[in-house]
Amino acid sequence: MIRRKELDQDLEVLRSLLRQMGAHVVHALEEAVISLKTLDAVKAQQIVKDDAKLNAMEEEIMDIGSRLIVTQQPVAKDLRRILVAFKISSDLERMGDLALDVAKVTLRLQGQELIKPLIDIPQMADLVQVMIEESITSYLDENTDLAYKMAKDDDQVDQFYSRIITELYGYIASNPETLSQAMLLTLVARYIERIADHATNIGESTVYLVTGRRPDLNQ
Repeated sequence: MIRRKELDQDLEVLRSLLRQMGAHVVHALEEAVISLKTLDAVKAQQIVKDDAKLNAMEEEIMDIGSRLIVTQQPVAKDLRRILVAFKISSDLERMGDLALDVAKVTLRLQGQELIKPLIDIPQMADLVQVMIEESITSYLDENTDLAYKMAKDDDQVDQFYSRIITELYGYIASNPETLSQAMLLTLVARYIERIADHATNIGESTVYLVTGRRPDLNQ
């Protein structure tokens, strides 16, 4: 009974850490896109500085989960909970890195003016922020319906990405001098699109947690 109580407490700690990681990533992406829209280097540098917090939470999850496997020898769904925590923390850490990459583009653009007001990129980022929040909620609530929704949302993100790339290539064709900045903005769109893929991975992990089977939602 004591071991069961300790296991449940530690599993709840993992859930709490993943919730915190998700909130961190949502905030980092939001701030990174704002920093890009306004070319705010101070805000971008803060995102770079805060990234260490996300890495520390991932390490704590790995430490707790590894200890539980060794000391508690969990089986069945308890083991899946730990394995899923490892996978989700890895996805969230990578999402944080990608948000950081967006902020680094802001720093690379210092001294320039944007070639165009950013519209589609912030809208795509807004959708991806919702995906992150809902993917974490799907995990916390073990809601497979919400997890499967990630695939539909990811399709919308892909449509945004295609539209952004087409527009930027058009700018390059008609204004070759915009090449350098336009290519950086295509990278930003790619970073945000990749964050959506990782949110979809979290949906897959939720389905695996509940059913023991991992679907492919990134089709």
